Amino acid sequence: MRKTTWMMRSIGFLVNPVAGMGGAVGLAGTDGKADEAIRRGAVPRAADRALQALSPLRGEEIRWYTSAAPMGRDVLESAGIERCTVLHHPAAPTTAADTRAACRAFLEAGVDLILFCGGDGTARDVLDAVGREVPILGIPAGVKMYSAVFAVNPAAAADLIRRAGEIPCRESEVMDVDEEAYRSGRLTTHLYGYARVPFIPERIQGGKQVFEQQDEERAKDDIAAFISEVILPETLYIIGAGSTTARIMERLGLVPTLLGVDVVRNGEILARNADERTLLALLGKHPRAKVILSPIGAQGFVLGRGNQQISPSVLRKTGLRNLIVVATPGKLAATPLLYVDSGDPELDREVGDSLQVISGYRIAQRKRVVHPD
Repeated sequence: MRKTTWMMRSIGFLVNPVAGMGGAVGLAGTDGKADEAIRRGAVPRAADRALQALSPLRGEEIRWYTSAAPMGRDVLESAGIERCTVLHHPAAPTTAADTRAACRAFLEAGVDLILFCGGDGTARDVLDAVGREVPILGIPAGVKMYSAVFAVNPAAAADLIRRAGEIPCRESEVMDVDEEAYRSGRLTTHLYGYARVPFIPERIQGGKQVFEQQDEERAKDDIAAFISEVILPETLYIIGAGSTTARIMERLGLVPTLLGVDVVRNGEILARNADERTLLALLGKHPRAKVILSPIGAQGFVLGRGNQQISPSVLRKTGLRNLIVVATPGKLAATPLLYVDSGDPELDREVGDSLQVISGYRIAQRKRVVHPD
């Protein structure tokens, strides 16, 4: 990617208040589904994620421009950043048009960076408004986040802003994800465009890659064969999204939810496309449990991208020692580092500095886990 230098004195900041609400309730995204997410018991999470990024920036010499609550000013004030200029007043409820209008106002004010909190849909709206005229940076708060414009977690976003003026920008992919297809179990993505993004290795996530070579398919079969041999009776298995975990389900004679979370016990599916509430209820009945996950290809996220149903509350009930990570050798070769972004920084640190990843039949690799504090 082409890199350019930049200077940063002022920031336009906005929050998509409904971003990520669909994750924990199994909706695979919130675009057009905010009301349904609320009906299922979802709670807003974007403001909390933004607050984690902004709080360390209290006292920094930055001119802040923002949108009125609930799209920015309220979060800045909660972070102790009281001096800000409101340039936009959103509708109720907020829409994508509000994101674009706020960004155009930031652009007219001459900001040096647009900092947004949301997911892939928010990233597309920001890009629509500003193109490559000003750098952008995403605080990750969506469900999937396949675009390469997001910091790996809120702490990393704060670090990138603190080091502005010392670091280059690069052109990074903004991806378009068909959420209706995703909810139906099909992953359909295409490149939407490129944005300028401040860049430090291990602070900015990469874009998702898909691995479909013949050797990869054999490796999935080998992983599935091994896992099927070590499945324990009377044990709840929470099986995350992905083609490798789907192959495990198929090896067990079960039909998987390719892009959702399934729950299996004693060879039977207890829940398909389970949400957080269902997982917690099942763990209450069956406390002996394990979680099987596969990292997102090239990005390296084990937690916090597309599997928010497996929440910190769920992981504390299962215990991190019962986390099983699987990935093919090809995926691991293209994924040098692993990340965890569960939403609970303390839990993320408890994961440790490395994870063992099962990559074949009785074969495992140990991969480094990065914690950008």
